[in-house]
Amino acid sequence: MQETPQTAGEAANTAATGEEAATNGTVGPDVMPSMEELLKKAELAAQEHHDAWLRAKADGENIRKRAQSDIASAHKYAIDNFAGELLPVRDSLEAALATNNATLENMRSGVELTLKQLSSVFEKFKVVEINPAGQKFDPHKHQAINAVESDAEPNTVLQVFQKGYMLNERIMRPAMVSVAKAKSG
Repeated sequence: MQETPQTAGEAANTAATGEEAATNGTVGPDVMPSMEELLKKAELAAQEHHDAWLRAKADGENIRKRAQSDIASAHKYAIDNFAGELLPVRDSLEAALATNNATLENMRSGVELTLKQLSSVFEKFKVVEINPAGQKFDPHKHQAINAVESDAEPNTVLQVFQKGYMLNERIMRPAMVSVAKAKSG
């Protein structure tokens, strides 16, 4: 096979292209990094990414465990403030029972003061009494024990056997009531 001679212009282009390639690091064994070097760099980068991933995973697990612990603690001690406010009420009741020579009037006065203490605690923690005497029966807040024939409008609460209580608009215990029903006959 015969080689065709290059023109002067073609030879110059080939030389220029070779120089550009050499400065870009794409040609020549002394300029291009070896495959071993590239593999080592890639392995180091992979190891760094793996270590960072493991640290992030451990951090996430620690945050999850801490949050679970905080939630468990919040549930365990949720009524701590409420219970603390009830301690003086208990102290008052115990003091009343410890009195040997109390008159009926003194006992009544002491019980009234203790009830005021308890009412104050309920008010502070938004425990609201449900005492529906004379109101329309509400099955969400009241539990009818019986229905009694009466001249009162049907489904009116006639008597409250046991008061109910709400905590922040949620029923803790419905009021136990007697409800009016129309007279038959």
